[in-house]
Amino acid sequence: MKRRIILSLIGFVVVLAAVVVGGSLYLIDYALVNHDERSDVNSRMERMLREYPAVKPWIDSLQANHALRDTFIVMANGERQHAVYVADPRACGRTAVLVHGYHDSSVRMLPIASIYSRMGYNILLPDLHAHGLSDGTDIQMGWKDRLDVLRWMSVAEARFRTAAGPSRMVVHGVSMGAATTMCVSGERQPAYVRCYVEDCGYTSVWDEFRHELRELFSLPPFPLLYTASGFCQLMYGWNFREASPLHQVAKSTKPMLFIHGDKDDFVPFDMLQPLYQAKTRPVDKQGRVEKEVWITPGVGHARSFMRFPEEYARKVRTFVGRYM
Repeated sequence: MKRRIILSLIGFVVVLAAVVVGGSLYLIDYALVNHDERSDVNSRMERMLREYPAVKPWIDSLQANHALRDTFIVMANGERQHAVYVADPRACGRTAVLVHGYHDSSVRMLPIASIYSRMGYNILLPDLHAHGLSDGTDIQMGWKDRLDVLRWMSVAEARFRTAAGPSRMVVHGVSMGAATTMCVSGERQPAYVRCYVEDCGYTSVWDEFRHELRELFSLPPFPLLYTASGFCQLMYGWNFREASPLHQVAKSTKPMLFIHGDKDDFVPFDMLQPLYQAKTRPVDKQGRVEKEVWITPGVGHARSFMRFPEEYARKVRTFVGRYM
């Protein structure tokens, strides 16, 4: 009888472990492996233009003048990464690097790029790892992407460097691109980086996946989130807790504009406040932290520009123009 109970317990533990391991690997595949068809740039462009028809004349002009150009670089791991860029003769050293979101590509950032084009900036829009025309299948959720974007920033500065004026750069990201932007901001910064704009980024990958686990599957974080984070560490070299824009923002020393819709239920609106509070540097001559926040009323995830295009452009021009 005792032996039967022990065997039953062992069987239960084995089944439970198999369920947890299987669930963790499913979560990794569901959240971090990009199975999208990524090579069809034209369909992505068409979809973007349906959502943002106002930018079509600008896009048509760029394409007619062969001004929207592709470039590739090889990263340290041997993978190729892709970006599109536009050089502006009025820029005098001013450049915007624009970072897209989850399961998106550089094409999706063209509407926001139009703001910087009207400001006379050079623009560079990278495809993050496992997105667009860049190599890779594993989505890095902005954490390892921060190192790739730092490389792109260096490439952009070198490409657009001019005797007409000193190099000055803003990095602007949306959703996962905003998380990437905040992660970049916590690293050691070149002097030419002047400011950042983050639009609806999350506090950490752990917090975001905990939210999605609850919303999509009605599951608590234990045990799946813990084991999936461990598998992510083994498979991809990073874990959900260390991937923390919140911790990076606390180290950031450049001005930052925070944007978030108050009806965002994908990256919850309540993530904005801890991010904003974590930003304590730089401080101006009056002792005020050089940061601003814009909360867009009634707006869901990553829709602030779509809902308020003119005010969005004005907020960006005013904030970024102050430092560029």
